[in-house]
Amino acid sequence: MRPILFLLVLGTLAVNSTFAQKQSYKVAIVGFYNLENLFDTIDNPMVDDNEFSPNGPRRYDATIYKDKLTKLATVISQMGTEMNPDGPAILGVAEVENDTVLQDLVRHPLLEKRGYRIVHYDSRDARGIDVGFLYNPKYFTPEQSDKLFVQLPTGSKDAYYTRDVLWVKGKFDGETIHVYVNHWPSRSGGEKRSEPGRRAAAQVCRNHMDSIARVEKNPKVVVMGDLNDDPNNKSILEVIGAKGNKEEVTPGGMYNPWVDLYKKGYGTLAYQDAWGLFDQILLSQPWLSNAQKGFFLSTPKIFNKEYMVENKGRYKGYPMRTWDGLTYRGGYSDHFPTYLIMLKHTETPKRGF
Repeated sequence: MRPILFLLVLGTLAVNSTFAQKQSYKVAIVGFYNLENLFDTIDNPMVDDNEFSPNGPRRYDATIYKDKLTKLATVISQMGTEMNPDGPAILGVAEVENDTVLQDLVRHPLLEKRGYRIVHYDSRDARGIDVGFLYNPKYFTPEQSDKLFVQLPTGSKDAYYTRDVLWVKGKFDGETIHVYVNHWPSRSGGEKRSEPGRRAAAQVCRNHMDSIARVEKNPKVVVMGDLNDDPNNKSILEVIGAKGNKEEVTPGGMYNPWVDLYKKGYGTLAYQDAWGLFDQILLSQPWLSNAQKGFFLSTPKIFNKEYMVENKGRYKGYPMRTWDGLTYRGGYSDHFPTYLIMLKHTETPKRGF
């Protein structure tokens, strides 16, 4: 099956045109969502997940688990549907315990009709959480995937292991793309002390991207994830080399569409009454031209509907989190998801577009 077609007035997407009032496009949504501790209720002796079990301090039982799945499925079912009722064509996720919770999520009644499939690998993270990749086979067909180990520098974190980077190669409506799903080391222990860990994770991603570029000329690459850094931090600016100005992005370079939103004070999570924009989706240079046959970037979005915002207590105004300490708050996630609206001409683009 092919992506759904939409007729869009160009002005609604802030795309300049001097020759036509309407263009016909295919629309696809590329998203990322930190699911905030999506654990099952089974105590796994291989990791420290006892708190997420019926006998643990959170009293995490089947009722809470099912409610958590419903909350997450509600958000995912609505992401990007103002542009395409299918929602995300591909969706990277973070803070999932295993493939079981991902299968339960995609089989939820709110999502099951989309037929999402998953790519997941267990990592050696100390908390027992991984990243994952969801895709709608109507839009994406995986061809290769792997987990990329991140060696933490000595002294950067108390834990020995962090999340692997997930790499997925496949056909996005017939076009080869590479997606990297990340959850870089947190800032626990202090931003400065933990920074080398995030730079190490970024370097693993950058090295693999460079290896791909030696085989494929100027490939289409997506780097997404909870980077635990903002767009102006060194891991993104210097290691990944992501720039906020499209005109400065050259072949092999990366573009960060979140820079302007961050400068305007928008964010995806809040800490001590300050917003951070850790949840980013970065694109390589070939995604930027709208005079091409493949998908190109239109608009970045933070999905932050009113029902997802905390309305009381010490976190008022923040993303409505799942937990308030050890008490089940019944929220969605302590992160807002992000997504990119991608467009593709259904006819050969006209010169000068």
